[in-house]
Amino acid sequence: MVPNLLKPSQLGEIPKDWKRVKLSDVMKVRQGLQIAISERLTSPTSTSKEYITIQSIKKTDQVREYVEAPSQRVICSKDDVLMTRTGNTGIVVTGVEGAFHNNFFLMDFDKNRINTTFLVNYLRSPRIQHLILTKAGASTIPDLNHKDFYSIEFPLAPILEQQKIAKILSTWDKAISTTERLIDNSTQQKKALMQQLLTGKKRLLDDEGERFEGEWDWVDLEDVCDVKGGKRLPKGNALSEAKTSNPYIRVADMYMGGVDLSDIKYVPESIAPLIKNYTISKDDLFITVAGTLGIVGKIPNELDGANLTENADKLTNIKCDKTFLLYVMMSSIIQRYIEAESTQNAQPKLALARIRGFKVPLPNLEEQQKIATVLTNADKEIELLEQQLADLQQEKKALMQVLLTGKVRVVVE
Repeated sequence: MVPNLLKPSQLGEIPKDWKRVKLSDVMKVRQGLQIAISERLTSPTSTSKEYITIQSIKKTDQVREYVEAPSQRVICSKDDVLMTRTGNTGIVVTGVEGAFHNNFFLMDFDKNRINTTFLVNYLRSPRIQHLILTKAGASTIPDLNHKDFYSIEFPLAPILEQQKIAKILSTWDKAISTTERLIDNSTQQKKALMQQLLTGKKRLLDDEGERFEGEWDWVDLEDVCDVKGGKRLPKGNALSEAKTSNPYIRVADMYMGGVDLSDIKYVPESIAPLIKNYTISKDDLFITVAGTLGIVGKIPNELDGANLTENADKLTNIKCDKTFLLYVMMSSIIQRYIEAESTQNAQPKLALARIRGFKVPLPNLEEQQKIATVLTNADKEIELLEQQLADLQQEKKALMQVLLTGKVRVVVE
């Protein structure tokens, strides 16, 4: 191994038959085109190119924009490698074609010396991403300049070894992409199933094997549970990292379906008696009512009896199947009311009276339980796929760490 005589944090040791180079030694970069919104086209012409921006890459459903007759210097093909240099610095992009924005670097390099997939994975590795963000600075709008980008060290392995490493990592990429598609398909199927089951369009079988029949009741939410508000902390008092017997659930801790336990804060013992009547139990559900509206979920056992933020209400004393009610609250039946509230007000807030008046479907208890079981099983399938995805991503990350630096060598035929 050739020892690193510069900064060990950048590259570390590499094999003797690899070369320690800087990106300036193996490539040149060019920036894209800065064009005013007023000059962008909303429909393509015979001589226009799609305008590649950070927004268009992040939001595939966004309206496309086009640039009329851009110069060849700012045109990229699907085989090119782009990287964001300003704002969300360090996002590596391939597979796009058009006229790229000034916020991107396009990398011109000899593909006989550097394998594209090897380079892309190296630039996406945790160490290089950290290095890029550090060089871009911590200002309001991080910016990576040419000099700092060129100064990054690159382990130039023999091209055949790069190709073999790229092939191995591509196998993981394909498995990750396949699993992501399965998650997306399963999620869409679950949404369609919710729409059918929670409106009675699709009826399940009872314990006797007979399909459920009869009309459902549609009742006010207050007919199946009590809706009560949370409590604002007394003025001048802050939450603490120190664990006490009084965890405090914030909107920031909530996601659709439950509560994230990773960053729970706690109420100091000195003020706990002032909000002791504003707690939520594992038998209750919650709904956010200010800021981000309509996040609905259940309380994990670990937070049974936790204090509840004033920006959420609890559904308590539930008289129907709790899991069935949770899915109803997460469905379009209720969410469409909430979306309307969000768009109509500059500072959206759900009043207690409005929530209590939400209309919810109410089949008999056995059918509620059957529906809840089917949807719970669908969620478990998605969770299993999500765990598989996380495992694959972690495995690839570990492989990148050793393969892209030569710590583990591959056999080249």
